[in-house]
Amino acid sequence: MDLAAFYRSEFAEHEQVVRATLAACAQPFERLVASAVAAIRGGGKLLFFGNGGSAGDAQHLATELTVRYVKDRAPIAAVALTTDTSALTAIGNDLGFEQLFARQMRALGRKGDLAIGISTSGKSRNVILALEAARAMGIIAAALGGNDGGQLNGVADPLLIVPSRTTARIQEMHILLGQMLCGALEKELGLA
Repeated sequence: MDLAAFYRSEFAEHEQVVRATLAACAQPFERLVASAVAAIRGGGKLLFFGNGGSAGDAQHLATELTVRYVKDRAPIAAVALTTDTSALTAIGNDLGFEQLFARQMRALGRKGDLAIGISTSGKSRNVILALEAARAMGIIAAALGGNDGGQLNGVADPLLIVPSRTTARIQEMHILLGQMLCGALEKELGLA
C-alpha cells in the first residue's frame, strides 16, 4: 500500500464532497436553522436520532446544545433518542428494532418540537418510522442524509442530502452541518 497516496486521495475526496455539499445544502440548511430557531423560541426542543455513527452524532449534537458549543450560555433544549439503554433494549426486545425511535418520539415529542433523523443511507427503517411518527404528531421532521436521500425523500423536510456514496464522507459532512447548526442557533437566539 502506498500510504502517502492513500492519505492524499482521502483528502482529495473529502475536499470534493465539501464543495458539493456547500452547493447542495445551502437552502435546506437555512430552512433547518429557521425550523430549529422556531422550535426553541416556541418552547420546544430538538430530538436527534440515528444508528451507529449517526447515533454518535445525535448524542454529540444534543450535548453541544444542552451544554455549550462555543462558550458558556443558556442551555438549548435538545435530546438524543439514542442514549436511554433501558428504553432502547425494552423497545427493541418487546416491539422490535424498527420501533426504537418512533416509540420514543410518541412518548417525548410534542407539537412545536423539531425531529432530526440522521441516516447516511436514507434507508434506516427506524429513522423513517420516527420521522413519520413526528409528522403525524405535527412535529417538523427534518433529516441529514446522503447519496440520493433514499427513503428520506418525501418524509423529511428540510432534508440535507450530502452528495456522496462514501459513508465516511457523508458522516464527515453530517457532523460539520450539525455543528454549524449549533453555532447558527447560538447566534440566531442571541446566545453567542
